[in-house]
Amino acid sequence: MENNLKNFSVSEKCPVRNVLDRFGDKWSILVLLVLGEVEKMRFNALHKTILDISQKMLTVTLRSLEADDLVKRTIYPEIPPRVEYEITERGKSLLTHIHNLTAWAEENMLDILESREKFKS
Repeated sequence: MENNLKNFSVSEKCPVRNVLDRFGDKWSILVLLVLGEVEKMRFNALHKTILDISQKMLTVTLRSLEADDLVKRTIYPEIPPRVEYEITERGKSLLTHIHNLTAWAEENMLDILESREKFKS
């Protein structure tokens, strides 16, 4: 057990900090869920689907997901240029886990909100 704990002490070896932190932000999981529902999506359509994300934050999120090969960006040489985003095979393999997490959140949300209210008191 102690050997496994050593993996968490060094940032480069720690899967939580090194990998999960990349898509554990406020928007990445939501972007992956949306892209998992469609074949391809343009930036503006994605932005309109997630209304409360800023364009800048959507750009940052998509670039981060692209860097980890969870999302693929395709630029078409047209005027004006057309850019489409799609989830990759690696991203699709993550979706199963995200769906499980989503189901858990839905099952427990009311109890968690109640616990938060009790904690405030």
